[in-house]
Amino acid sequence: MKKVAVLGSTGSIGTQTLDVVRANDDLEVVGLAAGSNVEMLEKQIREFHPRLVAVWKEEAARDLAVRVQDLDVKIVSQMGGLIELARMEESDILVTAIVGMIGIRPTMEAILAGKDIALANKETLVTAGHLIMPLAKQFGVQILPVDSEHSAIFQALHGEKREQIHKLLITASGGPFRGKKTADLEKVTLEDTLKHPNWVMGQKITVDSATLVNKGLEVMEARWLFDVDLDHIQVVVQPQSIIHSMVEFEDGAVMAQLGTPDMRLPIQYALCYPDRRFLKGDRLDFHMLKQITFEEPDRKTFKGLPMAVEAARAGGSMPTVFNAANELAVRKFLQKKISFLDIYEIIGQSMSRHTAVKDPDLDQILEIEKETYRWIESRW
Repeated sequence: MKKVAVLGSTGSIGTQTLDVVRANDDLEVVGLAAGSNVEMLEKQIREFHPRLVAVWKEEAARDLAVRVQDLDVKIVSQMGGLIELARMEESDILVTAIVGMIGIRPTMEAILAGKDIALANKETLVTAGHLIMPLAKQFGVQILPVDSEHSAIFQALHGEKREQIHKLLITASGGPFRGKKTADLEKVTLEDTLKHPNWVMGQKITVDSATLVNKGLEVMEARWLFDVDLDHIQVVVQPQSIIHSMVEFEDGAVMAQLGTPDMRLPIQYALCYPDRRFLKGDRLDFHMLKQITFEEPDRKTFKGLPMAVEAARAGGSMPTVFNAANELAVRKFLQKKISFLDIYEIIGQSMSRHTAVKDPDLDQILEIEKETYRWIESRW
Protein backbone atom coordinates (compact mmCIF):
# COMPACT_ATOMS: atom_id res chain seq x y z
CA MET A 1 0.00 0.00 0.00
CA LYS A 2 1.50 3.33 -1.09
CA LYS A 3 0.51 6.21 1.18
CA VAL A 4 -0.08 9.55 -0.53
CA ALA A 5 -0.19 13.15 0.73
CA VAL A 6 -1.60 15.80 -1.61
CA LEU A 7 -0.70 19.49 -1.54
CA GLY A 8 -3.48 21.31 -3.40
CA SER A 9 -6.19 18.65 -3.18
CA THR A 10 -9.07 20.92 -4.25
CA GLY A 11 -7.48 22.13 -7.49
CA SER A 12 -7.52 20.55 -10.94
CA ILE A 13 -4.48 18.28 -10.44
CA GLY A 14 -5.43 17.52 -6.85
CA THR A 15 -8.96 16.38 -7.66
CA GLN A 16 -7.70 14.25 -10.55
CA THR A 17 -5.10 12.74 -8.21
CA LEU A 18 -7.96 11.64 -5.99
CA ASP A 19 -9.67 10.14 -9.07
CA VAL A 20 -6.55 8.04 -9.59
CA VAL A 21 -6.57 6.96 -5.93
CA ARG A 22 -10.22 5.88 -6.28
CA ALA A 23 -9.23 3.64 -9.19
CA ASN A 24 -6.28 1.98 -7.43
CA ASP A 25 -6.89 -0.06 -4.29
CA ASP A 26 -3.23 -0.02 -3.27
CA LEU A 27 -3.10 3.79 -2.98
CA GLU A 28 -4.17 5.43 0.28
CA VAL A 29 -4.58 9.13 1.04
CA VAL A 30 -3.04 10.00 4.42
CA GLY A 31 -2.82 13.80 4.09
CA LEU A 32 -4.56 16.63 2.24
CA ALA A 33 -3.83 20.33 1.94
CA ALA A 34 -5.66 23.22 0.28
CA GLY A 35 -6.10 26.96 0.47
CA SER A 36 -9.56 27.71 1.78
CA ASN A 37 -12.17 25.55 0.02
CA VAL A 38 -13.54 23.97 3.19
CA GLU A 39 -16.68 22.63 1.53
CA MET A 40 -14.72 20.47 -0.90
CA LEU A 41 -12.13 19.58 1.73
CA GLU A 42 -14.84 18.32 4.07
CA LYS A 43 -16.17 16.04 1.33
CA GLN A 44 -12.65 14.77 0.61
CA ILE A 45 -11.99 14.12 4.31
CA ARG A 46 -15.20 12.16 4.72
CA GLU A 47 -14.41 10.05 1.66
CA PHE A 48 -10.68 9.40 2.10
CA HIS A 49 -10.26 9.68 5.92
CA PRO A 50 -6.79 11.32 5.96
CA ARG A 51 -4.94 11.56 9.27
CA LEU A 52 -3.81 15.16 8.69
CA VAL A 53 -5.29 18.10 6.76
CA ALA A 54 -3.56 21.46 6.22
CA VAL A 55 -5.48 24.61 5.32
CA TRP A 56 -3.57 27.74 4.37
CA LYS A 57 -6.00 30.25 5.90
CA GLU A 58 -6.38 30.05 9.69
CA GLU A 59 -10.04 31.08 9.65
CA ALA A 60 -10.84 28.38 7.10
CA ALA A 61 -8.95 25.84 9.20
CA ARG A 62 -11.05 26.70 12.26
CA ASP A 63 -14.23 26.38 10.18
CA LEU A 64 -13.11 23.00 8.84
CA ALA A 65 -12.21 21.73 12.31
CA VAL A 66 -15.79 22.39 13.46
CA ARG A 67 -17.24 20.69 10.38
CA VAL A 68 -15.24 17.47 10.91
CA GLN A 69 -15.11 17.35 14.70
CA ASP A 70 -16.84 13.97 14.55
CA LEU A 71 -13.87 12.48 12.68
CA ASP A 72 -10.38 11.42 13.79
CA VAL A 73 -8.42 13.97 11.77
CA LYS A 74 -5.94 16.68 12.78
CA ILE A 75 -6.42 20.12 11.17
CA VAL A 76 -3.42 22.46 10.86
CA SER A 77 -2.87 25.76 9.06
CA GLN A 78 -0.49 28.18 7.35
CA MET A 79 3.08 27.30 6.33
CA GLY A 80 3.69 25.33 9.51
CA GLY A 81 0.75 23.14 8.62
CA LEU A 82 1.96 22.56 5.05
CA ILE A 83 5.38 21.59 6.37
CA GLU A 84 3.87 19.22 8.93
CA LEU A 85 1.92 17.55 6.13
CA ALA A 86 4.98 17.42 3.83
CA ARG A 87 7.01 15.67 6.52
CA MET A 88 4.30 13.40 7.96
CA GLU A 89 5.76 10.04 8.88
CA GLU A 90 2.89 8.01 7.39
CA SER A 91 3.32 9.19 3.78
CA ASP A 92 5.51 7.68 1.06
CA ILE A 93 4.99 10.27 -1.66
CA LEU A 94 3.96 13.93 -1.75
CA VAL A 95 1.92 15.21 -4.71
CA THR A 96 2.77 18.90 -5.08
CA ALA A 97 -0.33 20.12 -6.90
CA ILE A 98 -0.39 23.50 -5.17
CA VAL A 99 -0.01 26.59 -7.39
CA GLY A 100 2.76 29.13 -6.82
CA MET A 101 6.04 29.53 -4.97
CA ILE A 102 4.25 28.61 -1.74
CA GLY A 103 5.07 25.02 -2.76
CA ILE A 104 8.86 25.37 -2.54
CA ARG A 105 9.42 25.08 1.20
CA PRO A 106 7.04 22.11 1.74
CA THR A 107 8.70 20.31 -1.18
CA MET A 108 12.15 20.81 0.32
CA GLU A 109 10.90 19.65 3.72
CA ALA A 110 9.40 16.52 2.17
CA ILE A 111 12.71 15.74 0.48
CA LEU A 112 14.55 16.20 3.79
CA ALA A 113 12.09 13.70 5.28
CA GLY A 114 12.86 11.18 2.52
CA LYS A 115 9.56 11.45 0.64
CA ASP A 116 9.35 10.92 -3.11
CA ILE A 117 7.84 13.90 -4.96
CA ALA A 118 5.14 13.72 -7.64
CA LEU A 119 5.87 17.18 -9.00
CA ALA A 120 3.10 19.28 -10.50
CA ASN A 121 4.27 22.61 -9.06
CA LYS A 122 6.37 24.25 -11.79
CA GLU A 123 7.52 27.10 -9.59
CA THR A 124 9.53 24.76 -7.37
CA LEU A 125 12.11 23.97 -10.05
CA VAL A 126 11.75 27.21 -12.03
CA THR A 127 12.88 29.32 -9.07
CA ALA A 128 14.74 26.81 -6.87
CA GLY A 129 15.90 24.01 -9.17
CA HIS A 130 19.50 24.68 -8.14
CA LEU A 131 18.48 23.84 -4.56
CA ILE A 132 15.91 21.09 -5.14
CA MET A 133 17.74 18.74 -7.51
CA PRO A 134 20.98 18.43 -5.49
CA LEU A 135 18.89 17.97 -2.33
CA ALA A 136 16.85 15.17 -3.93
CA LYS A 137 20.07 13.45 -5.03
CA GLN A 138 21.59 13.82 -1.57
CA PHE A 139 18.57 12.21 0.14
CA GLY A 140 17.94 9.56 -2.52
CA VAL A 141 14.49 10.94 -3.36
CA GLN A 142 12.74 10.50 -6.71
CA ILE A 143 11.32 13.57 -8.46
CA LEU A 144 8.52 12.15 -10.61
CA PRO A 145 7.07 14.70 -13.05
CA VAL A 146 3.30 15.10 -13.30
CA ASP A 147 3.12 17.77 -16.03
CA SER A 148 2.05 15.98 -19.21
CA GLU A 149 5.08 17.27 -21.13
CA HIS A 150 7.67 16.33 -18.54
CA SER A 151 5.99 13.01 -17.87
CA ALA A 152 6.15 12.31 -21.61
CA ILE A 153 9.90 13.00 -21.63
CA PHE A 154 10.34 10.92 -18.47
CA GLN A 155 8.50 8.02 -20.11
CA ALA A 156 10.47 8.34 -23.36
CA LEU A 157 13.71 8.18 -21.36
CA HIS A 158 12.76 4.98 -19.54
CA GLY A 159 15.56 2.49 -20.15
CA GLU A 160 17.65 5.04 -22.04
CA LYS A 161 20.91 6.73 -21.08
CA ARG A 162 20.50 10.39 -20.12
CA GLU A 163 23.94 11.26 -21.53
CA GLN A 164 22.74 10.19 -24.99
CA ILE A 165 20.02 12.86 -25.17
CA HIS A 166 20.55 15.26 -28.05
CA LYS A 167 17.42 17.35 -27.72
CA LEU A 168 14.19 17.59 -25.74
CA LEU A 169 11.17 18.52 -27.86
CA ILE A 170 8.47 20.05 -25.67
CA THR A 171 5.10 20.27 -27.39
CA ALA A 172 2.57 23.07 -27.02
CA SER A 173 -1.06 23.25 -28.13
CA GLY A 174 -0.66 26.92 -29.01
CA GLY A 175 -3.50 27.85 -26.66
CA PRO A 176 -6.79 29.59 -27.52
CA PHE A 177 -5.13 32.37 -29.54
CA ARG A 178 -2.89 30.29 -31.81
CA GLY A 179 -2.49 32.05 -35.16
CA LYS A 180 -3.43 35.49 -33.86
CA LYS A 181 -1.14 38.52 -33.95
CA THR A 182 -0.45 41.23 -31.38
CA ALA A 183 -3.16 43.51 -32.75
CA ASP A 184 -5.69 40.70 -32.33
CA LEU A 185 -4.77 40.33 -28.66
CA GLU A 186 -5.36 43.96 -27.71
CA LYS A 187 -9.04 43.43 -26.90
CA VAL A 188 -9.26 39.73 -25.95
CA THR A 189 -11.30 39.09 -22.82
CA LEU A 190 -10.76 36.90 -19.80
CA GLU A 191 -13.55 34.66 -21.03
CA ASP A 192 -11.80 34.27 -24.42
CA THR A 193 -8.54 33.43 -22.68
CA LEU A 194 -10.02 30.68 -20.51
CA LYS A 195 -11.39 28.74 -23.50
CA HIS A 196 -8.52 26.29 -23.99
CA PRO A 197 -9.10 24.15 -27.08
CA ASN A 198 -7.89 20.83 -25.64
CA TRP A 199 -7.21 20.77 -21.91
CA VAL A 200 -9.38 21.38 -18.85
CA MET A 201 -7.11 23.10 -16.32
CA GLY A 202 -7.13 25.66 -13.54
CA GLN A 203 -7.54 29.32 -14.47
CA LYS A 204 -3.93 30.35 -13.81
CA ILE A 205 -2.36 27.64 -15.96
CA THR A 206 -4.96 28.26 -18.69
CA VAL A 207 -3.92 31.92 -18.89
CA ASP A 208 -0.26 30.85 -18.88
CA SER A 209 -1.02 28.54 -21.81
CA ALA A 210 -2.53 31.46 -23.75
CA THR A 211 0.53 33.69 -23.19
CA LEU A 212 2.98 30.77 -23.76
CA VAL A 213 4.42 31.60 -20.33
CA ASN A 214 3.49 28.06 -19.36
CA LYS A 215 5.72 26.67 -22.10
CA GLY A 216 8.54 28.92 -20.95
CA LEU A 217 8.14 27.64 -17.40
CA GLU A 218 8.26 24.09 -18.74
CA VAL A 219 11.52 24.80 -20.57
CA MET A 220 13.04 26.13 -17.35
CA GLU A 221 11.73 23.14 -15.40
CA ALA A 222 12.97 20.62 -18.00
CA ARG A 223 16.56 21.85 -17.80
CA TRP A 224 16.64 20.92 -14.10
CA LEU A 225 14.63 17.71 -14.30
CA PHE A 226 16.67 16.20 -17.12
CA ASP A 227 20.00 18.09 -16.81
CA VAL A 228 19.84 19.41 -20.38
CA ASP A 229 21.07 22.87 -21.36
CA LEU A 230 18.74 25.42 -22.94
CA ASP A 231 20.30 25.08 -26.40
CA HIS A 232 19.12 21.46 -26.47
CA ILE A 233 15.48 22.15 -25.60
CA GLN A 234 13.07 23.01 -28.41
CA VAL A 235 9.39 23.98 -28.25
CA VAL A 236 7.14 22.67 -31.02
CA VAL A 237 3.46 23.60 -31.46
CA GLN A 238 1.37 20.45 -31.87
CA PRO A 239 -2.23 21.73 -32.00
CA GLN A 240 -4.02 18.40 -31.51
CA SER A 241 -2.28 17.78 -28.13
CA ILE A 242 -1.71 14.15 -29.11
CA ILE A 243 2.09 14.09 -28.85
CA HIS A 244 2.84 15.23 -25.31
CA SER A 245 6.60 15.63 -25.86
CA MET A 246 9.57 13.90 -27.48
CA VAL A 247 13.24 13.10 -26.98
CA GLU A 248 15.77 13.09 -29.80
CA PHE A 249 18.84 10.97 -29.10
CA GLU A 250 22.34 11.43 -30.44
CA ASP A 251 21.81 8.81 -33.17
CA GLY A 252 18.82 10.76 -34.55
CA ALA A 253 16.12 8.48 -33.13
CA VAL A 254 13.12 10.34 -31.70
CA MET A 255 10.98 8.81 -28.96
CA ALA A 256 7.53 10.31 -28.38
CA GLN A 257 4.75 9.68 -25.89
CA LEU A 258 1.27 9.97 -27.42
CA GLY A 259 -2.18 9.85 -25.88
CA THR A 260 -5.46 11.66 -25.42
CA PRO A 261 -5.33 14.88 -23.36
CA ASP A 262 -5.97 13.36 -19.92
CA MET A 263 -3.95 14.48 -16.89
CA ARG A 264 -4.87 11.33 -14.98
CA LEU A 265 -2.36 9.40 -17.11
CA PRO A 266 0.79 11.28 -15.96
CA ILE A 267 -0.58 11.47 -12.40
CA GLN A 268 -1.11 7.71 -12.27
CA TYR A 269 2.27 7.04 -13.88
CA ALA A 270 3.99 9.11 -11.20
CA LEU A 271 2.09 7.51 -8.32
CA CYS A 272 2.54 3.93 -9.57
CA TYR A 273 6.00 4.24 -11.20
CA PRO A 274 7.56 2.10 -12.58
CA ASP A 275 4.32 0.14 -13.11
CA ARG A 276 1.68 0.91 -15.69
CA ARG A 277 -1.95 0.40 -14.73
CA PHE A 278 -5.21 0.24 -16.61
CA LEU A 279 -6.80 3.70 -16.87
CA LYS A 280 -10.39 4.25 -17.88
CA GLY A 281 -10.91 6.81 -20.62
CA ASP A 282 -10.70 7.49 -24.32
CA ARG A 283 -8.02 5.87 -26.44
CA LEU A 284 -6.36 7.23 -29.57
CA ASP A 285 -8.08 6.14 -32.76
CA PHE A 286 -5.58 6.69 -35.55
CA HIS A 287 -8.20 6.00 -38.24
CA MET A 288 -10.22 8.93 -36.91
CA LEU A 289 -7.19 11.11 -36.14
CA LYS A 290 -5.99 11.18 -39.77
CA GLN A 291 -3.07 13.58 -39.13
CA ILE A 292 -0.83 15.19 -36.55
CA THR A 293 0.51 18.63 -37.44
CA PHE A 294 3.37 20.79 -36.20
CA GLU A 295 4.15 24.52 -36.20
CA GLU A 296 6.90 26.86 -35.06
CA PRO A 297 5.83 28.89 -31.98
CA ASP A 298 5.19 32.58 -32.70
CA ARG A 299 7.71 34.14 -30.32
CA LYS A 300 7.06 37.67 -31.59
CA THR A 301 3.39 37.64 -30.64
CA PHE A 302 3.51 35.31 -27.65
CA LYS A 303 6.38 36.80 -25.68
CA GLY A 304 6.04 34.54 -22.66
CA LEU A 305 8.29 31.90 -24.19
CA PRO A 306 11.25 34.11 -25.26
CA MET A 307 11.11 36.08 -22.01
CA ALA A 308 11.25 32.83 -20.03
CA VAL A 309 14.30 31.69 -21.99
CA GLU A 310 15.90 35.08 -21.39
CA ALA A 311 15.28 34.70 -17.66
CA ALA A 312 16.69 31.17 -17.69
CA ARG A 313 19.84 32.29 -19.49
CA ALA A 314 20.34 35.13 -16.99
CA GLY A 315 19.95 32.52 -14.25
CA GLY A 316 20.26 33.11 -10.53
CA SER A 317 17.26 35.03 -9.24
CA MET A 318 15.95 36.16 -12.65
CA PRO A 319 13.60 33.15 -13.05
CA THR A 320 12.11 34.08 -9.66
CA VAL A 321 11.36 37.59 -10.93
CA PHE A 322 9.89 36.21 -14.15
CA ASN A 323 7.68 33.80 -12.25
CA ALA A 324 6.61 36.25 -9.53
CA ALA A 325 5.78 38.96 -12.07
CA ASN A 326 3.72 36.53 -14.10
CA GLU A 327 1.87 35.22 -11.03
CA LEU A 328 0.80 38.69 -9.95
CA ALA A 329 0.04 39.82 -13.51
CA VAL A 330 -2.18 36.79 -14.09
CA ARG A 331 -3.94 37.39 -10.78
CA LYS A 332 -4.68 40.97 -11.87
CA PHE A 333 -5.86 39.77 -15.27
CA LEU A 334 -8.19 37.22 -13.64
CA GLN A 335 -9.56 40.11 -11.54
CA LYS A 336 -10.01 42.11 -14.79
CA LYS A 337 -7.68 44.86 -13.53
CA ILE A 338 -5.29 44.68 -16.50
CA SER A 339 -5.43 43.63 -20.15
CA PHE A 340 -4.02 40.45 -21.66
CA LEU A 341 -1.02 42.26 -23.20
CA ASP A 342 -0.28 43.99 -19.88
CA ILE A 343 0.91 40.61 -18.62
CA TYR A 344 3.92 40.80 -20.95
CA GLU A 345 4.54 44.44 -20.01
CA ILE A 346 4.61 43.66 -16.30
CA ILE A 347 6.96 40.70 -16.75
CA GLY A 348 9.29 42.62 -19.07
CA GLN A 349 9.58 45.69 -16.86
CA SER A 350 10.09 43.57 -13.73
CA MET A 351 12.97 41.72 -15.36
CA SER A 352 14.55 44.87 -16.81
CA ARG A 353 14.88 46.52 -13.41
CA HIS A 354 16.29 43.47 -11.62
CA THR A 355 19.96 42.62 -11.20
CA ALA A 356 20.20 38.85 -10.88
CA VAL A 357 21.55 37.37 -7.67
CA LYS A 358 23.72 34.34 -8.39
CA ASP A 359 22.75 31.09 -6.59
CA PRO A 360 20.15 32.62 -4.24
CA ASP A 361 19.18 30.64 -1.16
CA LEU A 362 15.54 29.99 -0.26
CA ASP A 363 15.18 33.08 1.93
CA GLN A 364 16.58 35.27 -0.86
CA ILE A 365 14.23 33.67 -3.41
CA LEU A 366 11.18 34.35 -1.25
CA GLU A 367 12.29 37.92 -0.48
CA ILE A 368 12.88 38.66 -4.19
CA GLU A 369 9.38 37.35 -4.87
CA LYS A 370 7.93 39.77 -2.28
CA GLU A 371 10.03 42.67 -3.55
CA THR A 372 8.85 42.02 -7.12
CA TYR A 373 5.24 42.01 -5.91
CA ARG A 374 5.75 45.31 -4.07
CA TRP A 375 7.26 46.96 -7.13
CA ILE A 376 4.43 45.82 -9.40
CA GLU A 377 1.72 46.88 -6.94
CA SER A 378 3.23 50.36 -6.78
CA ARG A 379 2.76 50.80 -10.54
CA TRP A 380 -0.33 48.83 -11.60
